[in-house]
Amino acid sequence: MLDFKYSSVINAPVEVVWRFHERPDVLQLLTPPWQPVQVVRREGGLGLGAVTEFRLFLGPLPLRWLARHTEYEEYRLFTDEQISGPFDHWIHRHHFEPENGKTRLTDEISFSLPGGQTIEFLGGWLVQLQLEAMFRYRHHITRQECESK
Repeated sequence: MLDFKYSSVINAPVEVVWRFHERPDVLQLLTPPWQPVQVVRREGGLGLGAVTEFRLFLGPLPLRWLARHTEYEEYRLFTDEQISGPFDHWIHRHHFEPENGKTRLTDEISFSLPGGQTIEFLGGWLVQLQLEAMFRYRHHITRQECESK
């Protein structure tokens, strides 16, 4: 099992940052332009049982990724878990913490790659690099959208 964490401070109240994440178009906004990901469907917003289906591309090959929200505390956190997709295991927790009128936004992911420990040892660093770039982008967009309000 591998872990990834990315955290930054957004100069906006928790409610503003949370509402941004509730927007129907948030996944399109937060997807970096270099990532070939399509949102196929999104049902239930951020609440418990909400479902999101993505189509990823590994080269020309499309992959389906289905995630369900398994935790939800308004203005505090929500968690999505992979039901089916490219990872053996994937849990993504989104934390929103008030910090002096601002918001500390933290993304924590635990995941495992198909193929076991050898594959994780060989390829885990690459996934970590991709996650780092993706969440740097996501937090930049979140900052841009929430701080301009």
